Amino acid sequence: MFEKFGEMDSAAEINELAENLKKEGDKKSLKLLAKENGIDEDIAEFYMNGEVPALCDEMSAAIGKLDVESAEVKAEELISDWCEYIKQRCFEDPAMALAVRSKEKKFNSCIAHILKWSFGHQRPVDKEILKAAGVSAGRVTFGIPGMATVKKLITEYYLGK
Repeated sequence: MFEKFGEMDSAAEINELAENLKKEGDKKSLKLLAKENGIDEDIAEFYMNGEVPALCDEMSAAIGKLDVESAEVKAEELISDWCEYIKQRCFEDPAMALAVRSKEKKFNSCIAHILKWSFGHQRPVDKEILKAAGVSAGRVTFGIPGMATVKKLITEYYLGK
């Protein structure tokens, strides 16, 4: 995931390295830095050409990290939706973007936090629903949280609130 440059804790760290690569004229490494951090290659090109003042800001650094981490775990369907909720929370609260970028916080661990809640809140599914779904199992439980609860769990994980 962060093979060449390692995981960085903030947009400032990414931008410091980007500035050094730019000064060295190392366009290839600058593009790799951007890719490793989920930042569009075009932005790296614009930065290298002096068209934008920095490679990223706190928001784009957080969103980029989420994109890289969710791709790593091949997030699909519901887990992909949860990733979008995390991104939405970043837009709602700048502190969330800072927390997401932190080396201490990982997308996998946030998903684990949500799943732990899910397993702890399983409820039996009504037999009529099972019948209508063509499920012949004697007992089925379900504990997936709704959007409001997921957003609360995301905030709890990343911000400790």
